[in-house]
Amino acid sequence: MTKISNTALVIGATGGIGGEVARVLSARGWDVRALHRDPAHAASSNPDLHWVQGDAMDRASVDRAAAGMAVIVHAVNPPGYRNWSGLVLPMLDNSLAAATRHGAHVVLPGTVYNFDPDAGEAVDESAAQHPKTRKGRIRVEMERRLERAAEQGAKALIVRAGDFYGPRSGNSWLAQGMVPTPGPVQRVFNPARAGVGHAWAYLPDLAETMVRLLERRDELAAFDRFHFGGTWVDDNRSFAEAIRQAAGRPDAPIYPFPWPVIHALAPFNETVREMREMIYLWRRPLRLIDAKLRQFLGDVPGTPLDEALRTTLAGLGRA
Repeated sequence: MTKISNTALVIGATGGIGGEVARVLSARGWDVRALHRDPAHAASSNPDLHWVQGDAMDRASVDRAAAGMAVIVHAVNPPGYRNWSGLVLPMLDNSLAAATRHGAHVVLPGTVYNFDPDAGEAVDESAAQHPKTRKGRIRVEMERRLERAAEQGAKALIVRAGDFYGPRSGNSWLAQGMVPTPGPVQRVFNPARAGVGHAWAYLPDLAETMVRLLERRDELAAFDRFHFGGTWVDDNRSFAEAIRQAAGRPDAPIYPFPWPVIHALAPFNETVREMREMIYLWRRPLRLIDAKLRQFLGDVPGTPLDEALRTTLAGLGRA
């Protein structure tokens, strides 16, 4: 590859998926630039990146950071869902404006929020999107804006995945919902109804997958979407059992998640309110079919669950 095709701007490099993608890009020899409001402070999280000052809400600073970049990884999200609806689309618009201006390929980590409770138990990239939730409708609009940007000269890639987990992702259902107590695992909470399956995405595997796609982006459509199947469990209790095995606590109790508390607190706390909105994903199975990804890549990264969970728990300080 030429040097210009080996450059990437990562917006959200201190976050879970953004940080993992940045690490993989750097390890594979890419020149990685990372945008942050306080680059001196952020550099401690990954000193191998070229940190530049800027704000995802400031179009001019995003544009400056994107100059000369072949790829823009848009992986930024407001922490704790705070003012999610007010910030997510403006931040994306700034990345898309920069991608269009500089001819960059923008990649967005997608979610299952696009699909409503009646979408079916398994969906591929062509499945209809009729979300009932506010976050789901915003996610659909985000993808629509990427498609429109591709029509205006940018290139766009979306990789949808299930719930993130990984050694550097403290803002996740695993870390905050299933093993929320700091220190070694004493108990595990299961948010799902009995017998309901769930889609999980181990971040190092997802990041590796996204980078492999980016390294073959000349073979992609101007606007393309892939599903990352990740870790699928037919019953999420088996995921909870795997957590306690990985923690070396096979007899640790597994409790139902305290949804009644979430319902009671939702009117008073924005983060809790946003959690409650997605409860349907724990009441019905929704699996991402990744046949398109497997046909394109052939070999899709897939760390064994026990190894992925041991690494995750150690990274989170739960081992």
